Amino acid sequence: MIAGVVVDTAWFKGNYPPEISVEATEVEGYPPAAEIARDALWHTIVQRTKVYGDSRNPFDVDSPRRWTHVRLTMYPDGGVARLRVHGHGRPDPRFLQAGQFDLAAIENGGLVTDCSNRFYSSPQNLLFPGVARVMGDGWETARRRDGANDWVHVRLAGEGLIRLAEIDTSYFVGNSPGASALQGLTAQGDWVPLLARTALQPDTRHRFLLDGQQPVTDVRLDIYPDGGLARLRLFGELTAAGRASLQGH
Repeated sequence: MIAGVVVDTAWFKGNYPPEISVEATEVEGYPPAAEIARDALWHTIVQRTKVYGDSRNPFDVDSPRRWTHVRLTMYPDGGVARLRVHGHGRPDPRFLQAGQFDLAAIENGGLVTDCSNRFYSSPQNLLFPGVARVMGDGWETARRRDGANDWVHVRLAGEGLIRLAEIDTSYFVGNSPGASALQGLTAQGDWVPLLARTALQPDTRHRFLLDGQQPVTDVRLDIYPDGGLARLRLFGELTAAGRASLQGH
């Protein structure tokens, strides 16, 4: 789902496009680019409009639909440094019945909505695809001196049943949390325990089986007392309500 587009003409002062437009489409499978350009049904999400040279030109997009491709058109020509398309991931609804998947992954629509601390890095890193390559690819908090603990709040792709949690401390050796716990938020607004406070090891990919009986829409990960994590994975399946919420888009 696209929420905004940025057409950045940085450094292009005498050769930027005077006007642009942006279109989007949803395509199944993996057709070649030429076929998409020729056969896809394109919808305008940014009308033809003026842009400025050597500038960041932002545009809001009000579209609840799922898109897979965008097309930038310049009038008549010129140079663009970067095209940024901001929004939220949505999984292909055809695959929602295929089995368990990562309900927290940012590519599936998971999103960090709040956290206690982001001193060294963004907590969104926890939900990125693939494995972390270095410590900086994860989330690390500042040291706590107040006796409390750090936490992160994740909105899942949709209401689901979590069967397995993966808490990865890869690359965090002297600064990993000593322990962690998981709670889930139900659609009724109640917090329920998913994983009791459990010790963690440094530089280790931990996997925990959960009972997966309670549908939840959000998860809170607590770390004790602070430290860094490379990735958080929450594998499970959507409930009927969760599937309906995604298919509605």
